[in-house]
Amino acid sequence: MRARNQMDKHGLNAYSLAAETCAVHGIDTEAALQRLSTIPISLHCWQGDDVGGFEHTQGELGGGLAVTGNYPGKARTPDELRADLEKAYSLIPGKHRLNLHACYGEFGEKKVDRDEVAPEHFENWIAWAETNGLGLDFNPTCFSHPNADSGFTLSHRDGKIRRFWIDHCIRSREIGAAIGTRLGKPCVTNLWIPDGMKDTPADRVGPRERLTESLDAVFKNAISPELNLDAVEPKLFGIGSESYVVGSHEFYLGYAMSRKKLLTLDAGHYHPTEGIADKISSVLQFMPEIMLHVSRGVRWDSDHVVTLNDDLLAIAREIVANNFEKRIHIGLDYFDASINRIAAWIIGTRNMLRALLVALLEPTDKLREAEAAGDYTTRLALQEEIKSLPLGAIWDEYCRRQDVPAGGSWLQEVKTYEKQVLSKR
Repeated sequence: MRARNQMDKHGLNAYSLAAETCAVHGIDTEAALQRLSTIPISLHCWQGDDVGGFEHTQGELGGGLAVTGNYPGKARTPDELRADLEKAYSLIPGKHRLNLHACYGEFGEKKVDRDEVAPEHFENWIAWAETNGLGLDFNPTCFSHPNADSGFTLSHRDGKIRRFWIDHCIRSREIGAAIGTRLGKPCVTNLWIPDGMKDTPADRVGPRERLTESLDAVFKNAISPELNLDAVEPKLFGIGSESYVVGSHEFYLGYAMSRKKLLTLDAGHYHPTEGIADKISSVLQFMPEIMLHVSRGVRWDSDHVVTLNDDLLAIAREIVANNFEKRIHIGLDYFDASINRIAAWIIGTRNMLRALLVALLEPTDKLREAEAAGDYTTRLALQEEIKSLPLGAIWDEYCRRQDVPAGGSWLQEVKTYEKQVLSKR
């Protein structure tokens, strides 16, 4: 107890000194910590079991998705996955959300195909979120299914297969609305499909015409935005769709703007040297809200665990400096089975929050004043000066206030959980 008190005292002293340093630049650390506590991150359920899900109809993982590794202890049941998530949430500061895929429903012994999913299959998830004070987001699962084996779903040539996926996406929107009704906060239902071709297509127009018709059918029935927000997600390429993706960035940008849907920007869905930070202020000129899937591509869309790198800092800065946090729904999207899966959640989420904190500790008004005056010397000097602000002490204080471990001390709890729980699976 004495050691803990000394540690807390040391941390408080470190924070006080850090706050004084920031104040020299006109930065209010208390305001920054308060604002950070209001920004939720939507953790992705699929990190906990390698995009496996719990249905009976799912085939091998496909649709350009690949999970690397076979770390022991992955969740095998919904209860195990929820327990793992609870451990992760307990080590992440703040109150957050969960992003749930349709293949994670609870179907019992009954075979329920994708076009038959309903709110009842997610009742336990909704009740769990309600009990834990979490928001929920949702996704149709348009991959790992016999009707997706050709590489096409909503843009398929066969009208019956297109109808199957249309019905699945309609059911998913209904589930999103049920989630929003029950939890009293909107559910973002995000639609991504793997449709594309490995080699150069002869017809680029036909699949996009069919996709437009299918999407219009999916979204035909209006749902209150107070319950459900529809989002569409583009991609540059994937495994098996290297040469042509039907739902490209340009396609979905046009669709989202013309149909008043959210556009999802995924950090791993563009050219490896192309960041999405600059896209944020552009698309928000023309649409009220967007969804982010924060990931880390390495050479290709490999969905690595999010690290505190320049791309992440740039994304966070655009959100905070422009007061976009009420217009942007931040979610994570990666799957790494080469390390402890719970640690992967925690590392990625804490890094997203840390990046937001870095942005909150920026003297944005001073930077913009210098820029408006044409004083680019001061702008650059100040941008570089604030890079050495004492982030660690301020982050640790935020963790202490949120009653989660500061620094890297959370890792021991994960190791203990691995020994006591994961190793027995």
